[in-house]
Amino acid sequence: SRVIAQILEIGKADTGPNTSVFDPTCGSGSLLLKVGDEAGTKVTLNGQEKDGPTVGLAYMNMILHNYPTAVIKQGNSLANPKFTDGDALTTFDYVVANPPFSDKRWSTGLTPSEDPYKRFESYGVPPAKQGDYAYLLHIVRSLKSDGKGACVLPHGVLFRGNAEAAIREKLTRKGFIKGVIGLPANLFFGTGIPACIVVIDKENAHRRDGIFMIDASEGYLKDGPKNRLRSMDIHKIVDAFTKQLEIPGYSRLVPMDEIERNDFNLNLPRYIDRGEEEDRQNIEGHLRGGIPDRDIGSLESFWKVCPDLKDALFAPLREGYSQLSVSPSELKETIHEHPQFIAFRERAGDVFAAWRDHQARTLRGLDVDSLPKQVIHELSEHLLAHYAEKPLIEKYHVYQHLMDYWAETMQDDAYLIAADGWVAKPERILVTDKKGKERDKGWACDLVPKELIVARYFGAEQTAIDEMNAELESRDAELKELEEEHCGEDGALGQLDKINKAEVAARLKELKEENGELKKVAEDPGAYGPETPFSPDDDINESTILTRWLELNRTGAALKKRIKDAEADLDAKAYAKYPELSIDEIKTLVVDDKWMAALEQRIGGEIDRAGQTLAQRVRELAERYQTPLPEITNRVAELESKVQAHLEKMGFAWN
Repeated sequence: SRVIAQILEIGKADTGPNTSVFDPTCGSGSLLLKVGDEAGTKVTLNGQEKDGPTVGLAYMNMILHNYPTAVIKQGNSLANPKFTDGDALTTFDYVVANPPFSDKRWSTGLTPSEDPYKRFESYGVPPAKQGDYAYLLHIVRSLKSDGKGACVLPHGVLFRGNAEAAIREKLTRKGFIKGVIGLPANLFFGTGIPACIVVIDKENAHRRDGIFMIDASEGYLKDGPKNRLRSMDIHKIVDAFTKQLEIPGYSRLVPMDEIERNDFNLNLPRYIDRGEEEDRQNIEGHLRGGIPDRDIGSLESFWKVCPDLKDALFAPLREGYSQLSVSPSELKETIHEHPQFIAFRERAGDVFAAWRDHQARTLRGLDVDSLPKQVIHELSEHLLAHYAEKPLIEKYHVYQHLMDYWAETMQDDAYLIAADGWVAKPERILVTDKKGKERDKGWACDLVPKELIVARYFGAEQTAIDEMNAELESRDAELKELEEEHCGEDGALGQLDKINKAEVAARLKELKEENGELKKVAEDPGAYGPETPFSPDDDINESTILTRWLELNRTGAALKKRIKDAEADLDAKAYAKYPELSIDEIKTLVVDDKWMAALEQRIGGEIDRAGQTLAQRVRELAERYQTPLPEITNRVAELESKVQAHLEKMGFAWN
């Protein structure tokens, strides 16, 4: 919906209440609303839907989204179109649709050859079991002479033959098809087949001498059982289409004569080579060893940024081949610690700092009645432009980091500011239990979380708590180690029913009493007869172990109490700090400490990704050609000989 709404460029047109938008298979109206929202001004929305309850949902949707005058009619658009003007279909400025794929019942209630609205007269009748072109021709007929439309259809409409091939050729010759956008498979619920968007534009159709094609089938995120278009995928599609950008392996304007040579087959792979060069195996490298210089040269984008890094990683072996200069385990460290890569990282940091300083001033200017959608649009577009042509950094990946953080955090913050201004007021979290009693579970502040207050104003207190937690972890680790070491049957702790304070203390008391008796035996052995109940060889370390366990348990409990008291004190100080905050301090906490710090961390990860990509590829090449074939053959022969010798010793002959 977002792609369709934006590629129509309705937002750039001179729109108003007289601008009409129509969806002949509108469902609950989401596509209509997306187009209306993209227009920027109020336009007239019209839709038809055959399912009665869904029509009710569409009406509700229109009212909830401030389009109460939208017209939604019930009926089958193909058999019983409700938007008519006498004997003709009503025409609109924009028509969008996501009709049912390959509708096998499209002609129910309709005699296509006698269609009163002449939808099939000039182009031909679609197959009885494939209704995709029936909906597309309905869209064409419903557009004004300069109207624009877009329709989601299964990928098969681009190449299927017979009647559909004839319709496709006529539409193409007419110049009505402005573009075709191939989408990833498994986007839609109910079907896993790939789809495409066919863009219709009647304006200047007679002068159109090509079709702009985009193969976006590889741009998606796996999201559970389905695939999903990310913000960066959508933006890249829209950028390429609206700006007519020719991107190798992704998009190009295909001239009409090339389409004609392909018999008007619009299957995207015929025209767009994804440019995925095959990772070819080098025979000489496998036979004699060595990494082909050709493969090293394919990493030229890295060597342009860090020219000396190549010499640090590779050494010449023979003409056309090199070898790795460092061990594979040291690759990542060598790359990230190379002076030129460090300099690249610093330059990338400066790039972000320049954007951050510029946009921080803008974000500090947000106030009541700010428009969050406009804010993120301007912010993201500036980020895209800022990172254009930056080496080793894909601008759309940077853009995705911003859009993800906007969806997770910034969007809610922006709406809070638009509603209340720069107000940071913590609220108590009150929970009612099963008995109806209200309990205080602490407090929270969405705009300025507690950790921001603590980090800026109470760093010393937090450091002290962290040190105590580290000490507690050390004691807990020692306690666990002590238990694991002495929990066996003969261990000091293994004889206890449960390892707890009471049991350990009781056993220690017993040992003290036994030690007292042992002392008496040592002083007067004959007092107990020839057989004493005690042995002087008893493990006196048991007392030491139990004493140490009690000591660790005691000091750990005391430390936990100190930590709890310190955290309660810090919590109270942080809570009391909020009323003292000025608006400028709140802006600093939100813009600098929260938003920009998070974005800097996320976008900075792109630099690490570049280094990891290089290290992974170099390691792959090194491992591929590490052992030449003769060495493998000799090793196989050696192992074969050993196996044969073992078999002969076992009495088996092996020829």
